[in-house]
Amino acid sequence: MRLRFRPQLLDSLKTYQVSDLRHDVGAGITVGVVALPLAMAFGIASGVKPEQGLITAIIAGFFISLLGGSKFQIGGPAGAFVALLYGIAERYGVANLLIATLMAGVLLFAMGALRLGGLIRFVPLPVVIGFTNGIAVIIALQQIRDALGLQMDKVPAGFFAQLGALWQALPSLHWGSVGMCAASIALMWIWPKLYREPKRRWQGWLAFIPGTLLVLLLGSLAVQVLDLPLATIGSRFGALPSVVRAPEWPTVDWATLQYLAAPAISIALLGAIESLLCARVADGMTKQKHDPNQELMAQGIANVVSPLFGGIAATGTVARTVTNIRTGARSPIAGIVHAVSLLGIVVVLAPLAAMIPMASLAAILLFVAFNMGDWQAFRKAEKFSKNYQLILWSTFALTVMFDITVALEVGLMLACLFFIVRVSGLTRIEALSEQALSALVAAHPQLRDRAAGRRMGYRVFGSLFFGSTAKVEALTEALRDRLIETNAKGGVDVVLELEQMINIDSSALEALGELVKVVHEFGGQVVLIGLNEQPYSIIHRTGFVESSGVLVVATQPPKPAAI
Repeated sequence: MRLRFRPQLLDSLKTYQVSDLRHDVGAGITVGVVALPLAMAFGIASGVKPEQGLITAIIAGFFISLLGGSKFQIGGPAGAFVALLYGIAERYGVANLLIATLMAGVLLFAMGALRLGGLIRFVPLPVVIGFTNGIAVIIALQQIRDALGLQMDKVPAGFFAQLGALWQALPSLHWGSVGMCAASIALMWIWPKLYREPKRRWQGWLAFIPGTLLVLLLGSLAVQVLDLPLATIGSRFGALPSVVRAPEWPTVDWATLQYLAAPAISIALLGAIESLLCARVADGMTKQKHDPNQELMAQGIANVVSPLFGGIAATGTVARTVTNIRTGARSPIAGIVHAVSLLGIVVVLAPLAAMIPMASLAAILLFVAFNMGDWQAFRKAEKFSKNYQLILWSTFALTVMFDITVALEVGLMLACLFFIVRVSGLTRIEALSEQALSALVAAHPQLRDRAAGRRMGYRVFGSLFFGSTAKVEALTEALRDRLIETNAKGGVDVVLELEQMINIDSSALEALGELVKVVHEFGGQVVLIGLNEQPYSIIHRTGFVESSGVLVVATQPPKPAAI
């Protein structure tokens, strides 16, 4: 298989014009401003320093736009990663978190190179909604300490441990932090309403000032001017560096790679799902089509490079991507400008970031958590099947109380089991009436030479696979009993009409072989009529026809099909 590596940027540059550059620069600067508070907030929520979130947005965001398979996707630290990264940092340490991220980048690139991007589309909707809503709850829970100003050294990683620690620290509630958080949330909620339907020209300009940035600016100003006794970024993390550190390759050995294999796989899977879901959102808004394999390779490269500078895991981000599209982006250059402008903002404003109150950052993340969840899905779930509801609620509960990896595994396992049961329930084997069997024989000269009146016919509907082999086995037993009962030593032919059978796998083929043996014991012949492409392909490629002695009629050799 030949590696195809072609970033979307190359195709965009073919028809690029000066007017496109003007739109891209405007959109990129706007998204850079939007990304500033989110990058810091997601960095802190992931268990690392705020500058590591900024570095991720700059470095990873640059490479995702430069090499990605989507025109408009903006990459960086994301809310979807918060719970996972926080748990890894708590259990394995920040240094190992960076190594796991680097390993995940290699896995993401391999997934794209092997053209596995399309497989992400097979993740069922209730699984996606369940873990997304669960992540939103975890993000909100982690912000309670700073929103209430509780005196705690660190918020533990586990759900039940978090609840216990927060309950014990509740007596230290700080009303100043509560007031700052509440005012910040109110401002972010009210701000879009001021420019949604502008009645004056100046109201339209308000749309260019993100509510999240305004919260940080006013919160910092209040702390400085009013000398409020609130926890700030500076009091907890110290001053932010105004330069990006030089890349540094971590010390890695085989034992460390084995130790971090599980978290690396979790980061890679979540990153792949989140980035491709985000790219699909962008496709729907712009009527464009992204290359999922190229996007995964770009995400892989970004997640390899980002940890070398101290950054954390990155993926496509829905809020920033939507902002990029709505502010007029024309190509991936807007994403590159976003990263460069964010770097410029950090260099200039890093000293001022120390005054940002932690309660304001907590408010931003609480606001993000509320908006990222599809809470209406829980109410609408009652309109769907019990299987849908079980997958949705199981994935949600496991994400919140245990681990995203466990939630995805269980959610996908339940979805697969229910699908197997559903498809096997649709598979039917029905006996043909004498009239239908006579018409079938009359239409195929190969059958007329067999003894008239010594035939039985059956029609197969659906899919014969490992989940429905019991129906073939039941037919085999019924045939055996009937042949014994009628003492059919002269031979009875069994005609299987398979025009409605869409596929067959090796397990069902083995079960069919047992049926053939029973018929042969009594001197009869099994006839297969009307095979479709996939069944025809597998019975010939596996040598089933020659080894079993079945007669295949009324089938033209189709194009080769996969098993």
